Amino acid sequence: MRVVHEVSDLPSALTGASLALGNFDGVHRGHQAVLMAAMAVAAESNTAAGAMVFEPHPRQFFQPQVPLFRLTTEETKLELFAALGLDFTVVMRFDAALARTRAGAFVEEYLVRRLAISHAVAGFDFQFGKDREGTPAFLSRAGKEHGFGVTVVDRVSGAEGPISSSAIRRHLEAGEVEQAARSLGYRWFVRGEVVAGDKRGRDLGFPTANIALPATTRLRYGIYAVRVRRGAGDEARAYDAVASFGVRPTFGGGRPVLEVFLFDFSGDLYGETIEVEFVGFIRPEENFESADALVARMNEDAAAARDLLAAAPARDSRLDAALGFAGG
Repeated sequence: MRVVHEVSDLPSALTGASLALGNFDGVHRGHQAVLMAAMAVAAESNTAAGAMVFEPHPRQFFQPQVPLFRLTTEETKLELFAALGLDFTVVMRFDAALARTRAGAFVEEYLVRRLAISHAVAGFDFQFGKDREGTPAFLSRAGKEHGFGVTVVDRVSGAEGPISSSAIRRHLEAGEVEQAARSLGYRWFVRGEVVAGDKRGRDLGFPTANIALPATTRLRYGIYAVRVRRGAGDEARAYDAVASFGVRPTFGGGRPVLEVFLFDFSGDLYGETIEVEFVGFIRPEENFESADALVARMNEDAAAARDLLAAAPARDSRLDAALGFAGG
């Protein structure tokens, strides 16, 4: 997939595309419906299929004082787009100049003059332009005026109700990783570099790979059954594991850290980037009276994680298969 950060750099072969518009944080099932609609139009018209996203997230620009728990980094979002089969993504820098741009001017400058799109696809709640005046209805009128088609995708709902990034964040904040996965269409995962810790886990008989997640991560503190992925492509390997995310109150607290104990693994992971997929929630973080009490509970947690992972179904969604995650 081609990634373009300056619309002037878009190759001429990719102009006239079917373009999906949105922020797509999480690339959840509702987002996937928008992206798939753009790809369907592209296939019918023999044009390229692309997406336009905005970085940083507009909410971070307008409310920098309010931490935003992002479900996907820019890098991960682009990887998910590529896995779905998009031909290209335009990453628009969201700055003061873009924030001041009226919706009509945005359509004329970017969608018509620079990208010359043949079709635009957006979700039912997509808004753009100064004062959020660019509604789906506005986009439809602009399409008629400028000669490009417009598809507006209805809200997608699941067992947990209407699917949205905000609802998925709430699931993760409650530790409801299985519910979040049903709305995402894949299991939520994080990626990070393994950093040196205090080696207390090794002393307790549970050597862990430690990852410092962004300070805005609002995942519930607790113990999780997870799968860990190392490497990529044919070299990728997956391991069942149990993970703790929290501040370690038994040892005085501190900055939140994700600590992962890989089953049936020995070796040094320091400096390596690994992916941690959250399969199930086991229990909230607790403060134990002694290290022995903690170790006893850690053994129970490991057994619970093994049981959860043994019962976890293999990945079967198109997105999961395209991403090539190992493990079942």
